[in-house]
Order: sequence, then structure tokens, then C-alpha cells
Amino acid sequence: MAKSRVQFVCQNCGTVHARWAGKCDGCGEWNTLVEEGTVSGIGAGPQSLRKARPGRPVVLTTLSGDIEDAPRIITGIGELDRATGGGFVRGSALLVGGDPGIGKSTLLTQAAAALASRGHRIVYVSGEEAVAQIRLRAQRLGVAATPVELAAETNVENILATIEDGRRPDLVILDSIQTLWTDAVESAPGTVTQVRVAAQAMIRYAKSTGAAIVLVGHVTKEGQIAGPRVVEHMVDGVLYFEGEGGHHYRILRTVKNRFGPTDEIGVFEMGDRGLREVSNPSELFLGERSAAAPGAAVFAGMEGTRPVLVEIQALVAPSPLGTPRRAVVGWDTARLSMVLAVLEAHCGVRFSTHDVYLNIAGGYRITEPAADLAVAAALVSSLTGLALPADCVYFGEISLSGAVRPVAHAASRLKEAEKLGFAQAVMPPGNEELAGGIAANAFRPEGLADLVARIAGSRTS
Repeated sequence: MAKSRVQFVCQNCGTVHARWAGKCDGCGEWNTLVEEGTVSGIGAGPQSLRKARPGRPVVLTTLSGDIEDAPRIITGIGELDRATGGGFVRGSALLVGGDPGIGKSTLLTQAAAALASRGHRIVYVSGEEAVAQIRLRAQRLGVAATPVELAAETNVENILATIEDGRRPDLVILDSIQTLWTDAVESAPGTVTQVRVAAQAMIRYAKSTGAAIVLVGHVTKEGQIAGPRVVEHMVDGVLYFEGEGGHHYRILRTVKNRFGPTDEIGVFEMGDRGLREVSNPSELFLGERSAAAPGAAVFAGMEGTRPVLVEIQALVAPSPLGTPRRAVVGWDTARLSMVLAVLEAHCGVRFSTHDVYLNIAGGYRITEPAADLAVAAALVSSLTGLALPADCVYFGEISLSGAVRPVAHAASRLKEAEKLGFAQAVMPPGNEELAGGIAANAFRPEGLADLVARIAGSRTS
């Protein structure tokens, strides 16, 4: 007869411990071990004497052969389709995370309504909201008349029995994965074991039937999806819904996609009628730019396959403190320290007695190192009080030796800048094959000192 056994599972990384401890041996986090009961005994697990099933040989093949594109479900929402790589792939599982109230349920409701109006069977299962609350949201969005099938349920077995009844659904939305629980384990909903087993059951259903599954995940205070990272490895794609409370736009960022490019973004604008897609985010981030103010440089960045122009703002002020402040919003603090050190060591620009504040306009977040040159230009402009040319864009990586290193997708960056009316560019050398247009007026500094001399020389010109 089987008997129950107690184990302690880390809620951060999923490591199993035989006894409770204050610190997890797997990830080093404190106070993350939670008691969870399992079943052990005759035929209950690897510790039993149950004989393993003999394996069967599988067919080995070669790398060459016919390749078929993954069948996709197009939603018609251009920014969502861009972030997913062209639409939802049949038989795939997608994990969507974001802060509370950021718009995850709103976006998925709009996507469900758009697909249902095209004849697809869409099932929306909510474990946090009642059906009446979802209906109120649908009325606010103006999609209450679409044939989306709703349910408020948290038990995985009941959900599977419901969606298996009738025609196979094309898309199943589960909001959220932390609220689901299954009878297969005895842990409480939201624990590592329940989240892992529930997600595994839904992914198994998606792979066996060809239905697309979208799992909504909560995020922690650090911005990561709550629960074990193993769930992110299990699914086919992971999307993060980002945005600041003081700004009306939202960014859907792809961090994993087995069927498309990663680091792709979709830009939306939040309004009283839901989310509206923004086809040209560069105009959104540059809409309120002051061309005559010093300390502002326009960076030509890349998000996946999309070029995005954003304003980098810097403020350098004398510091009354012994240790000057370094405040950064939307960029890496350590990279700012590196750029400041290069400016002091190789260009003779002193920031040791000044406070430095750096901000990416509109609450946008930059992760690529190509922003180094734009940040350096904004810092020197603020320190000298000289405004940079209003029709110039900057991009390039700075090495510790002070050299300007080339970056990828230079042609796409220049094309986007030219489309928005920019006539000049400061870019790394090595892209001489780019001719005509804005590339003809491009300044290609060999080192960061050349850029500093150019900005300082504008005082006398």
C-alpha cells in the first residue's frame, strides 16, 4: 500500500529537498522551501522496485530533407502577429507574462475576439475572474458579440474534459497558469509542482491535438515570470508585456520563440477602447522631442527585425556630494559607468565631480550595446551645454580602448532614420558599402575622441 512522503520544493528554482532549510541549495534564495506531499510506495516512483518498460528503437534520419512551414493562425492584429513570428502556431504553447494590470487579459481578449470572428473556435478559461467580469471587459472593448467560449475553472482535468467535448478548439487561453491545479499532485495551487504538472498536461494536449495554447503567467517583483524556470523551457514561446504606469504605450517583447525570431517587439497604445497597435513606434518615441536642448541624442536601435528611433536624454550637473550620483532609467547602469570611464580615460572629459542622470524617453528600455555612441554624445552635449544637430542619429558600440566598433543592421537603421526626415548620422566605420542618402553625410569616427572633438568644435563653428 502506498504511503505519503513529505518533501520540500524551492518555489524559485524547483529543487527538491528531503528536509526544510532556510536557504535553497540550488539557487541560493532564502525562505523559498515549501512543504509538498507526494506518494511513495509500491509502484509509485523511481525508488520502488517496479521494473522499467523496455524501450523501442526509433528511426534515425539526416539533417537534409523536406521542410514545411509551421501552420499558423493569423489574428489580424499586426503587432501581435509580428511578436509571435506571424501568428499562433497550431500545436504550440505560448507563455505570456507581465505586471498586474498591464493589459495581458485585454490583449488576449481582443485576439480571441478577432480569431472567433474569422470562424475559429476559441476557448477562454479564466481562473482569476468570473465570467461576468470577462463579459464586462468584452463590452468595453466592443467585442461582446463575437462567439468566444468562456469558462471560469481552475481544475486541469475539468478544463481538458470541457475542451475535448465537440470540435477541437483552435486556440485555448488559460488565465493564469498559477491558478490551475490538478488531482495528480497534492500540492496547493501556485506551488512549483502544481504549476509544472498543470503546464505539462496542457502542453501535452496541445501537441497531441494541434490546438494552440496560451498560458498567462504572473511576474515577480524582479520582473521574471513567477514559478520555476522549467515552465519557460517547456513552452514554445515566451512573451513579456512591458510598460510603465505613467505612459500610455505597451510593448510585447519576444524573449523565446521556437517558430520565429527572438527579440521581436509589438507596440500598442492603451486607450479607453483597449489596445491599439502602433505601426510606427519611432514617431511615438520622438513625438515630443525638443531639438534645441543640449543633452539629447537620437539613437537608431533595432528590436528584432524592426528599427526603432528613440531619444536618449542626459543631464550632467555639478555635484555637491563627495560621491556623485549615477541614475539611469531604461539602460544598464554598469554600461553607463563603462562609457563614463572611457570618456575620462581616453577623451579627457571629467565627470568625477558631476552628477549624471540618463533617461530613455518614453520609458523605453534599451538592451543592445549599439547605444553606446548615442549615450556618449548626449553626455558630452550636456556637459558642454552644446545642443546636438536635430537631424542626426547615432549608433555604435564603444570598446574599452575608446574605439568605435561596428554593429549589425546599419542599412535598416539608416533607412528608418531617413524615412523620418533625418539627414545626418554618426556611425561606426566599416560600412562604406552604404552609399547615397543619409549614408553620404555620415560621420564615421575611428575613436570616441573624434566624436568628442566634433561636438566641442561646434562651439566655434
